[in-house]
Amino acid sequence: MHGYSDHKDDHLKRLRRVEGQVRGISRMVEQDEYCIDVLTQVAAATKALQSVALRLLDEHMGHCLVEAARAGGEEQEQKLKEASDAIARLVRS
Repeated sequence: MHGYSDHKDDHLKRLRRVEGQVRGISRMVEQDEYCIDVLTQVAAATKALQSVALRLLDEHMGHCLVEAARAGGEEQEQKLKEASDAIARLVRS
């Protein structure tokens, strides 16, 4: 079971909303909308994806990382490295 399993429906709902935003951005480009308006929508979609990512990370740390810490050893080290790498990717994006 993954850390996000308890909130899976909520995550899927948010991701569908982001998917709709991206389709809307595509329509804006197809319809030659003003550049700044398109960029504003890109920023909103990016922020929405970042919000999903942060919630997933929080749930991962609260579930998967805690379980690995209880197990200790190599599993703990691996999960800590994965979390650290994921945070680094999020910070770079």
